[in-house]
Amino acid sequence: MTGGSGTPAGAGAPAEMLYVRFRAAGDGAGDRGRDAPLDEETYGHLLRLLGQFTPVIEALPPDAALADVRGALRYFERDAAGIAELIRLRALAWYGVRCTIGVAGNPLLARMAAQGAAPGEVRRVPGDAVADFLDRKPAAALHGVGPATARALCAYGLDSVGRIAAAPPATLQRILGAKTGRAVYDKARGIDPSPVTPNAAARSMGAEHCFAHDELDPDRRRRALLSLADDLGARLRGSARAARALTLTVRYADRSTTTRTRRLPEPTAHGPALTDAAYALHAALGLQRARVRSVSLRAEDLCRAEHAARQLTFDPAEDKARRIEAAVDRARERFGEAAARPAAKLAQPYSRSAYRGP
Repeated sequence: MTGGSGTPAGAGAPAEMLYVRFRAAGDGAGDRGRDAPLDEETYGHLLRLLGQFTPVIEALPPDAALADVRGALRYFERDAAGIAELIRLRALAWYGVRCTIGVAGNPLLARMAAQGAAPGEVRRVPGDAVADFLDRKPAAALHGVGPATARALCAYGLDSVGRIAAAPPATLQRILGAKTGRAVYDKARGIDPSPVTPNAAARSMGAEHCFAHDELDPDRRRRALLSLADDLGARLRGSARAARALTLTVRYADRSTTTRTRRLPEPTAHGPALTDAAYALHAALGLQRARVRSVSLRAEDLCRAEHAARQLTFDPAEDKARRIEAAVDRARERFGEAAARPAAKLAQPYSRSAYRGP
């Protein structure tokens, strides 16, 4: 059984894709309490819960997943919204976790359905209601449209998804470039041909930093990324793994997200190399005054450390940094994680969620 988006067009496609966002329940009052990150073990249990309904699950750490339930409809004698309701009830009863679930004909629409839903709500977008659902949403609500792209569109009066969909494709390509313009045009019409791709085991590892307040300061965001990259490097080295790619996910105050991935020059578990890649991804977003709720890093396409070739260098600073890193690892192994850590961890308190890919 393989995952897919059904028909490439959003309109008319049966609602058989689920986007599930997990939120810890009963951990405090208000929206901030419901956004508490999940621990790695609970996230794994929740993915296995989804696996009781379909094998076509794409994990989106640290707290979400896509599921294609086309093959489960006849077995459970329910439509996709009915299966989503079962998942919601079992997650709450078994693990104390609220599920916000979007149900639609492709991953893009399912994400957007969940984006505006309340914690514990199942929201469905019927195939014949796609245009109405998208029409008045802001440009930034489209998954993959970051703040810079949204600003470029708004400068030309294309400030809603409906207006973007009504614009000629050639106009969008002149504003955004050929490839991005065509992709944004398709998304504005509810078209998403991307499949739900089941994740291979142990292909990723990462962690999230939730700010105490929606963060405007880029320096504080960089300190958070430094801390996360240091954690990732230590965990990779501790498991004898190396990463070939790094993914940055930024979640904003309106619950929208931007995700960017960068291939690394060589597989690595070296903290400074991961930090440099994280800084580059953050700088490329051009967030400026964006209100950021959380940032997460994910080390992807992992390989065993002995299979990772290291480029030789005659830089004494590089050799010194690696010797210091090895000494820090030994200190942490003997005395615990708090034995040695970057100053960024002392400069700013944060809530961290560690996770590995399923």
